[in-house]
Amino acid sequence: MEQGNIRSYKDLIVWQKGVKLVGEVYALTTGFPREEQFGLTNQIRRASVSIPANIAEGWGRDSTKNYIQFLRMARGSLFELETLFVIANDLELIDSKGKMSVSSRIEEIGKMLNKLIVKLDTVN
Repeated sequence: MEQGNIRSYKDLIVWQKGVKLVGEVYALTTGFPREEQFGLTNQIRRASVSIPANIAEGWGRDSTKNYIQFLRMARGSLFELETLFVIANDLELIDSKGKMSVSSRIEEIGKMLNKLIVKLDTVN
């Protein structure tokens, strides 16, 4: 799966940005009410972790077609995360600054995943 100077999924900027998003999500959800610990907090954190995890897992698969499928799962988790943040915002669990920061990261990572999927799909 090596492409140019990319020798590992860790070299992918989209994976790096996904890991940073996880850190930001954990920091933002730390302020959620205790009663949300096993509800929305857990679901938001799991969705965020799923993004770079699927990028990494797909890298280790045996074909480009399988890798693309995992990139699509990462994109699905990204959409899930976006929806969960809309809900958290509607419930007034996060402030507008936190929402804007996460929203811009989600948009950026989404564009990167789309470009990578298209690029790999045309090569395949």
